[in-house]
Amino acid sequence: MGQVSTVGLDLAKSIFQAHGADASGEVVFRKKLGRGRLLAFFAALPPCVVAMEACAGAHHWGRELTRQGHQVRLIPPIYVKPFVKRQKNDMADAEAICEAAQRPSMRFVPLKREEQQASSVVFRARDLLVRQRTQTINALRGHLAEYGWIVPKGVPHVDRLIARVEDPAEALPSAARSILLVLVSTLRTLDQQIAVLDTEIASRARHDPVARRLMTIPGIGPITATALIALAPSHEAFKSGRHFAAWLGLTPRQRSTGGQQKLGAITKMGERTLRRLLTIGASAVVKQASIRGAPAGSWLNQMLERKPKMLVIVALANKNARIIWALLAKGDVYRAPGVPA
Repeated sequence: MGQVSTVGLDLAKSIFQAHGADASGEVVFRKKLGRGRLLAFFAALPPCVVAMEACAGAHHWGRELTRQGHQVRLIPPIYVKPFVKRQKNDMADAEAICEAAQRPSMRFVPLKREEQQASSVVFRARDLLVRQRTQTINALRGHLAEYGWIVPKGVPHVDRLIARVEDPAEALPSAARSILLVLVSTLRTLDQQIAVLDTEIASRARHDPVARRLMTIPGIGPITATALIALAPSHEAFKSGRHFAAWLGLTPRQRSTGGQQKLGAITKMGERTLRRLLTIGASAVVKQASIRGAPAGSWLNQMLERKPKMLVIVALANKNARIIWALLAKGDVYRAPGVPA
């Protein structure tokens, strides 16, 4: 039996499964490890490659194992799935992770620092509160639609519904009014909490020189700029801006075969928050261009003349992603086409 070279570790809450293999791929050990024994077990092993799926807790354990001298490799779960043989269980998953890590063409996820993970908490929290606000608004609109109260779509129009709910002169059953007032109170609390997080994000953007450079790109505001710093890996992890856009899931899905290229909708892979923010920013730019007109002969003007608006929005988000990578790689600021450096 050879010396362990690669360990595939299947993460869990309490019981972990480890699969060790030597340099030739032969099995050295298969072990179940309790949470309390995990670090002690790896401390007794010689320095080796420890592979895990990039899931909850992976970055924490990766940092701990790196301190022990091991080389940690995080693999996207979708790349591990093809290596699972027949039935899926913890032992099979650990073996699949080990085999995937030994492939020379495998792609890995960069290990995040604690500070980087901490910076992302504000965006995760804001996303949660925004979803809850949307749910509350939809509930309020749905309940009031039963009484014939309808307003146009959009958050600004909800104030009209709230005013009518709080107006005692409106014909609304008291039993329904008391419950709807609870939704109104919840909605106002969520608005206040989201405003606090927006203030925190804006403050970070003002004090971060990288965020200020990113905000020179049309469609990139404080939230998107600080989210890119907190959630995106270093630009060094990507060979080019095209690779960064592909990581964000802003490139077409391929269904090509027999030498015929067939492209579908975007892949929607990678970080959902960044992809959504880039798309929202691109949508704002396209909306303004549709109202005020884009510069004659510009890329955006040509696209709007030939393509559907939604396609232009996604294409602009892709273009902005490549520009973002270039700014991060070169340490430059954005200059509109035709503007001298």
